[in-house]
Formats: sequence, structure tokens, C-alpha cells
Amino acid sequence: MTITETSPVSTTAPETASAEQRWTPRLWGVLAVLCAVLFLDGLDVSMVGVALPSIGTELGMSTTALQWIVNGYVLGYGGLLLLGGRTADLLGRRRVFLIALAVFAIASLVGGLVDDGTLLIVTRFVKGLAAAFTAPTAMSILTTTFHEGPARNRALSVFSVFGASGYSSGLILGGLLTSFGWRWTFLTPVPLAVLALVAGYFLIPRDGRAEEGGHDLVGAVTLTGGMLLAVYTVVSAPERGWLDPVTLGSVVLAAALLAAFFYTENRVAHPLIRLGILRIGSIVRANLSIVALFGSYLSFQFMMTLYLQDVLRWSPLKMALALLPAGLLVAFGSPFVGRLIDRYGTSRLILSSMTSLTLGYVWFLATAGNAPHYAITILPTMLFLGGGFAFGFSSIMAQATDGIDDSEQGLASGLVQTSGQVGAALVLAAVTAFVAGGAHDGTADFGQFHAGVNLVSGVALVGLVLNLIPLFRRYQPQHA
Repeated sequence: MTITETSPVSTTAPETASAEQRWTPRLWGVLAVLCAVLFLDGLDVSMVGVALPSIGTELGMSTTALQWIVNGYVLGYGGLLLLGGRTADLLGRRRVFLIALAVFAIASLVGGLVDDGTLLIVTRFVKGLAAAFTAPTAMSILTTTFHEGPARNRALSVFSVFGASGYSSGLILGGLLTSFGWRWTFLTPVPLAVLALVAGYFLIPRDGRAEEGGHDLVGAVTLTGGMLLAVYTVVSAPERGWLDPVTLGSVVLAAALLAAFFYTENRVAHPLIRLGILRIGSIVRANLSIVALFGSYLSFQFMMTLYLQDVLRWSPLKMALALLPAGLLVAFGSPFVGRLIDRYGTSRLILSSMTSLTLGYVWFLATAGNAPHYAITILPTMLFLGGGFAFGFSSIMAQATDGIDDSEQGLASGLVQTSGQVGAALVLAAVTAFVAGGAHDGTADFGQFHAGVNLVSGVALVGLVLNLIPLFRRYQPQHA
């Protein structure tokens, strides 16, 4: 079957695709397991970020080494997401999901017990690698379990609530746990991961027959090597320098490996990834939109974290509470997004998301001056950003997987999540270059962050324009 942008038809239960799917207790249980894993991902990332200063003090790690506790996770996660999603399609979603979740739990346990900084970084890379398989696999289990339409939109809305709740909870919980010891930020996810693993074993349906295709070792090697090198270049370039010979060499080698991958996939009988998916306009827009959403949102939060803690000298808990309104808006607003998607479609909601994000950054720039006031500048901005994320995340995920055959749901999920992670890393790397060194001068002056806010504003604006183009085309007068 040919999948087109104008007529996206899923092969998932075609006779019931438009009908309302009955949510049984087991179906709720499957969704709960998937949400728990997404919650753990968000919880882990934000808790570790808060604990970095304490880790550096106890283990004697430099600022450069501490960055690799975060970057090691990003390297494993962003570098293998696309392969992880396709592996689930080919080897079985349940099998890949449970194995990766077990690795995540073991790496969390080891990370909380080690006394060596290098070993800690290794455990973070392994956790990122495991998350690169659990995240797209969880999404593909969701999109193949819940029928395309109202049921899937509702499930995606609930799913996104737990992602935002995990990140928001991690900021606060990380502040509390760090006061008892940074190791608790690594050990706390272990029992939750084990519980999700046991529940998933009993609730997630067993895999059916493995899909055909993907039997090309060259494609797997070139994709993995190219993505790992690309993400490594992005996360290491701000420290090393974009014109450093190692950075330039990494760029060239990554480009060569990815070019070899695309060359291979166009010629093998059973490609690892069907490149035709990149010719679907709605899929491409969804992937570019997630870059604008994640890239601007996460980079702005990064700058606010630096400003509130390093410049204003706020405690981690006070800083977390200041940023919490955005997460609360996502948590309480996302459950209603599924109904809005049913009524208005994904395109309008993504456009609303990009509009809200752009307005938030513009408002910040217009009112910040040299010392942003919380009630006047920061709080309204976080509400705009929370609304933008609430509208955007579920809508983008729905658009990125709509009309895709079950056999490629892992590919579509991995593709959009890879776009989000790598896009966020690229924008964050550029933002870091703008603000590096400027946030540690001990003054309560936000001036050194303005260039970074200008950049994230531009990224959001590009996302807005990108989603306006189809609207203009739709209402363009037709001439004979």
C-alpha cells in the first residue's frame, strides 16, 4: 500500500480505525507501564541535572567531566534512537522493551554505587543507550495498541502528561534527594523500573511474527557509527571548539558514514530503514516541529537554570518551583489535547503550539531588561511555554505516526524522537556557546543571556513559519 500525505490511511485494524476503541483494564495497564517508563526518563534527566554540583564535590570531578554525566546520556540516547525504534519493529517490541528496561534498572543501580567519575559517566551512557530502545519502543507499542484516531490521541495525551510530570517532579525531587546525598537521585528510579518491568512482562501482549527486512549489517553499522559521531560532535564542540581539528574530523567522518548509510539503504533488497518515509510532507513537518519545540524549550530552561542558580544564587528547590508552572500546565492541559486533536486536527494544534512558544520568548525579550522580574517576565513566559508544549508534544507525535503501517511504527517513533533529541542538542550547543562564561560573573544581570534567548526565539519562529506554509497553500486561489 502506498502511503500519501493527502490520504493517510493506517493498516492498523482498518475496520475499526474510525470506531471508538473500548478501554479494558488490561489496556489501561499497558498504558500505565508505558507512561511509567516515560516518567522515569524525565525524572532521571532532571534529577541528575540538579545533583551535578554535589557529584562534582564528592567525586572530585571537574566542570568538564561533570558535563559528560549529562552528555554521556545524550550520546547514547540521541545516537541510537533511530536504530532502537527500527530494532523494535524487526525483533519484537515487547522483547526489546523489556530487555532495555532491565538494562536501564541495572545501570541506575550501578550508577548509585560507584565511587569513580569515569564509571559514573559510563553508566550514564549505558542508561542513555537503554532509553534509546525503551523510548521509541514504548511509543510504537502505544501506537500499535491504540487504534489511530480518538483512542490513540487520548492515549498520547495521557502519555505526554507523564513525560512532563516526570521532568517537573525530577526538578523538585532532585533538590530534596540531593540534600540527603546525590546517590539517591540514581537509586530512586531502580524500584520504579523493576515494578514497570514486572508489570510489562505480564501486561504487554507477546510479539507476533517478526517483520521482513532490515537484514543489512552495513546499514546498521553506518547508521550507528554516523549517529554516535554526529551527536558526539554536537555535545563536545562547545568545549573543544567548532574549528578544532578533532571537531572538523568528526563532522567529516559522521557525514561520510551517514552518506554511506543512505547509499546502502537505496540499494539493498531489505533496507534497515525505508527512506520513502521522508517523502511524506506531514511526517517531515512533524520532525522539524519537534526540533523547534525541544530545541527552544529545553535551551531556554537551561539558561533559566543558570541564571536563577548561578547569578541570583537561588537554591535548587527554589529554582525548580520557579520553573514548575510550565510543567504543571503541561500536566493538567495535556489530557484535553486528545479531544482537541479529534476536533481540529494535528496541524492546527501544532500551529497553536508554535505561536504560543514564539509569544513566550517575545514577551520575555520585551519585558526582561537587565534583571527579569519573576511575576512580570518569568511567570508569564513559563505559562506561554507550558501551553506551547502541552499543545505541541502530543500533536506532533500523533502527526509523526499517523498513516504509518504497524511494521514501521517503531521507525516513525524513533525518527521523530531522534529529531527532537539531536535538534535540542544542536540548539543547546549554540546557546551554550553564546552564554559560556557569562553566567558566572556573580552579577544579577541577564544581559549576557540575551543572545541565547534571541536564538531560541528564532528557532520557535522558524517552527511557526514552517507550519504556516501549508495553511497559506490551502487557501491559495486555484487558477485554471
